[in-house]
Amino acid sequence: MATPRAVVVGCGHYLPERVVENEELTGWVDTSDEWIRTRSGIERRHFAAEGEKTSDLAIQAARMALADAGLTGADIDAVVLATATPDQTFPSTATRVQAALGMGEGFAFDIQAVCAGFVFALANATALIGSGQAKRVLVIGAETFSRILDWNDRTTCVLFGDGAGAVILEAQVGTGTNADRGVLSTILRSDGRFNDLLYVDGGVSTTQTAGVLKMQGREVFKHAVQKLAIAGEEALEAADLKVEDVAWVVPHQANLRIIKATADRIGIPLEKIVVTVQDHGNTSAASIPLALSVANSEGRFKPGDLLLMEAIGGGLTWGAATLRW
Repeated sequence: MATPRAVVVGCGHYLPERVVENEELTGWVDTSDEWIRTRSGIERRHFAAEGEKTSDLAIQAARMALADAGLTGADIDAVVLATATPDQTFPSTATRVQAALGMGEGFAFDIQAVCAGFVFALANATALIGSGQAKRVLVIGAETFSRILDWNDRTTCVLFGDGAGAVILEAQVGTGTNADRGVLSTILRSDGRFNDLLYVDGGVSTTQTAGVLKMQGREVFKHAVQKLAIAGEEALEAADLKVEDVAWVVPHQANLRIIKATADRIGIPLEKIVVTVQDHGNTSAASIPLALSVANSEGRFKPGDLLLMEAIGGGLTWGAATLRW
């Protein structure tokens, strides 16, 4: 049966020019390169320049994705931007991207699901295409987490970086089977009872300030491995697929130990996993599309490859998606 599918036709990413090596952080907080690498696998990260906004990063990634697809802003019907670090309280950062790309029509909005934001945005964009509301959707994950780090918390502040990644989804007719190209399944979950494990201690209706990030790392680790593995298995089952069908896993790049532990639990070998955390740190909602674009630029994906994406973030929110390249 003919089925509309949301197919990736372009992707791109952008990283701020400033690279912060682990060694540089030792001058700011009581830490060491060895400590950071051992616990997270991170070697460096990028920080936005003074005055460089989340929208600036998103716009650059979007332009790269448009160039990759051979499209212009006028060809895009909608922008869905996942971010926990917007330019303003309102309007949405997505509308800034819309304006910069010359989109005189269509619509744009933000999604806030922290590190799981891109999976949530991908699910919403896929639904827009499936319902016929949009033919092409620009899906972006962009963050400037360096602006909300607590430099007195040495175990957390060393983990995060800034960046943006983007994909363009286009409506194409599929057969309705899991052999189709495009997004095949999405799984979204959240549980607000775990709010205090990972949050920012500020907000418009509470402190009227942006606040800084707070995380109970060990507890988040425990939840991450279990919940990511289950979500990944559910996403495969929803598309009637098996672990053996997966060509690549593109996980949220939070921590190398989480990535390895989740892969082991699902039963996927490390050589099938895209890992960029060593160069970017945890870029929250940007991490999956950033890793996706980097791997694509390196020529890792072949047409027809099955990709499994999974992420977990504050909320707690988590989810997974399967995508045939």
